[in-house]
Amino acid sequence: MVLKELLNGLKLLDVKGSLDINISSIAHDSRKVRKNTLFVCIEGFKADGHKFIPTAIENGVKAILVQKDVSVPEGITVVRVENTRLALASVSNILFGQPSKSFRLIGVTGTKGKTTTTFMVKSIMEAKGQKVGLIGTVANIIGKVVIPADRTTPESYDLQELFADMVEKEVDSVVMEVSSHALELNRVGCCDFDIGVFTNLTRDHLDFHETFENYLNAKIKLFKMCKNALVNIDSEYGQRVKDSASCKVYTYAVQKDADIKAINIIKHSDSVEFDLVSPWKNGHIKVNIPGLFSVYNALAAIGCSFLEGINFDKIQEGLASISVPGRAEVVPVGKDYTVMIDYAHSPDSLENILTTLKGYATGRVVCIFGCGGDRDRTKRPIMGEISGELADFSIITSDNPRTEEPDQIVKEIEEGIKNTNGAYITIVDRTEAIKYALLNAKPNDIILLAGKGHETYQIFKDKTIHYDEREVVKGILELQ
Repeated sequence: MVLKELLNGLKLLDVKGSLDINISSIAHDSRKVRKNTLFVCIEGFKADGHKFIPTAIENGVKAILVQKDVSVPEGITVVRVENTRLALASVSNILFGQPSKSFRLIGVTGTKGKTTTTFMVKSIMEAKGQKVGLIGTVANIIGKVVIPADRTTPESYDLQELFADMVEKEVDSVVMEVSSHALELNRVGCCDFDIGVFTNLTRDHLDFHETFENYLNAKIKLFKMCKNALVNIDSEYGQRVKDSASCKVYTYAVQKDADIKAINIIKHSDSVEFDLVSPWKNGHIKVNIPGLFSVYNALAAIGCSFLEGINFDKIQEGLASISVPGRAEVVPVGKDYTVMIDYAHSPDSLENILTTLKGYATGRVVCIFGCGGDRDRTKRPIMGEISGELADFSIITSDNPRTEEPDQIVKEIEEGIKNTNGAYITIVDRTEAIKYALLNAKPNDIILLAGKGHETYQIFKDKTIHYDEREVVKGILELQ
């Protein structure tokens, strides 16, 4: 494709050199450039792509997209725009033929519930017989093919490339998690969203957004990009999202009046049931994941499905068979106690899962949890206090410490649990913490391994190791 065609729709601040250059690929990493590559200079948080222009030129680049004034040798085309992150999304979209226009695209954003909601929509669509693409925290999935995911929402070039692969594989619909980072950093720029979903908003990611208002405004961006929206009006910030949306909005709720509502909720240890009231159809729903939060996620998925013209019986079928890795996932142990893995890694998500478990536990609820390093430190004592108040016994341990000292993170969590009367112990090594819980388990206990969920790794200062809690539990029990 000729460079000037790729630049369609962009406001160009300055152009030096010819735009009649053939471009076959795009890169924002100078190590990945090759002949006929357009190198896009991204000013990142750890590195500035503009500094790697000499390396890109050495590797054969003839065209560069920048947002700063730069000096380059003769024969190199330089195009300057205001925002290269947004420009990367635009040129990538054009290079791959605007793939999101070739299928139905559903985006789900919110602090929690994104993963489960996307899996619910996928399950319902597959019950209808559709071929579905999924993009999110657990994995990227095309039909039955699973591709490991590095982040919740891929960088814009990688996302458009993935979309193009989905088009080639004849996917009918794509449902994706849309993170606040992706919205703020324009990773989903130029995506043609048919439906946007707002699940909720609670404290998280303030290490990146700095203020809660910034966090909320990042989420709101999705609802200026989609044709229809589904908004959880029970959420404290649902009305703000609804009022800010630039599209048709349908609300859903359990407590307030809404377009889509759940009534007569019945909670079980392994599922939840309710009666649905909606503009399309009223009827009974059973969801194969326990907890009130599952009701909210199901309402969002139901709304998406009705907007996509899916029959009620397929919605019932999809929700009754839903399974999400690392979300209220029971690990088979063959014991008189239960081991459950859940991704809960924020105050609100930890409170939700513990409240759910306490609602039906006949024995103790033992909570093993930590907090990630290089992330919002203020939530650490809050999570400690939540576990101290709700769990019968807490084991504070390590999560993904990253560049921080695990002992220090544990101490900061401990400051919160000290404000409660909750029984607890600190065991920094996560495997030893799990071992302690299993060896001291009592009949009917529910042992919750919180924080890592679907993750199969643990990140330290100097290394990332394979760490699957299912394997850890199995290994400990085999030695008993």
